[in-house]
Amino acid sequence: MTWHDVFNGDADGLCALHQLRLAEPRDGRLVTGPKRDVRLLARVDAQAGDSVTVLDISLDVNRTALGRLLDLGVGVAWFDHHYAGTIPDHARLSATIDTAPDVCTAMLVDRHLGGRFRAWAVAAAFGDNLRASATRLAATLSLEAARTDALRDLGEALAYAGCGETESDLLIAPADLYRTLHRYEEPLRFATAEPVVAMLADGARRDLAAARSVARMGSRGRADLYALPDAAWSRRVASHFANDLANRHPARAHVVLTPDTRGAWWVSVRAPLSAPHGADRLCRQFPDGGGRAAAGGISGLPDARLTEFLDALEAAYPVAAQ
Repeated sequence: MTWHDVFNGDADGLCALHQLRLAEPRDGRLVTGPKRDVRLLARVDAQAGDSVTVLDISLDVNRTALGRLLDLGVGVAWFDHHYAGTIPDHARLSATIDTAPDVCTAMLVDRHLGGRFRAWAVAAAFGDNLRASATRLAATLSLEAARTDALRDLGEALAYAGCGETESDLLIAPADLYRTLHRYEEPLRFATAEPVVAMLADGARRDLAAARSVARMGSRGRADLYALPDAAWSRRVASHFANDLANRHPARAHVVLTPDTRGAWWVSVRAPLSAPHGADRLCRQFPDGGGRAAAGGISGLPDARLTEFLDALEAAYPVAAQ
């Protein structure tokens, strides 16, 4: 039997898998990639009797590949917080899915493991921009404020590892980062011992400074729009910049548009933090769109449909009636 670990290449996917493999050590085949590469299950080459663990990617987006694996006789365990649609009722599928806007996948794994490696879930929640949830979770560990702040910095650095359209955009390949991270049971030991963490944090700060210099493109309803230039740093920073905007202006929704390498738009959507709902519903109206209630995205929105998207954005987040 072969084990396959399929995970989103951001902080949440990394920390979710790490917790599981600390509790249940397995030398599995790693399948991952940039954060936006969510159709990962199609890349799994499994046979009857194999076991696949999937973390932090949407079941709905990977439904066809899941059906193929289940029909082959492969067992699948799924942990996720993105929109899933109807979850198949199948003896070989175990699905732990919670789409509430205040949870992430690593928090679901933390529940599953009874909090055995909770500090990693705290870092992941910070990395997924769930600051209130991360702070509440950290409080259960009675951490000093400085250690909580260090976990926030770590989570935000790890979140940057998966940012980019292709692996050539990334500062480090997520599979390589996972192999380094997995040598450490304690997250702050990893943060201080491995220079890759400082490299990611420095890259994120540099790219975010460049994004903050870009003028706002405009507004639609309660949403502010930003368009970044065609550059590797833009493709890395788009999601991070969207989180930054959401934190600085919690009553507003935000959209960050980034040109992709095919002439279309990558779209990052953040619902207002004061009412974190609707981002996934908005993005699912378009091909290759999805996400979760507070944060969604579209992979390759044709320029010809941009006006249609902006109209849908205004309908999703209209100006409140006076």
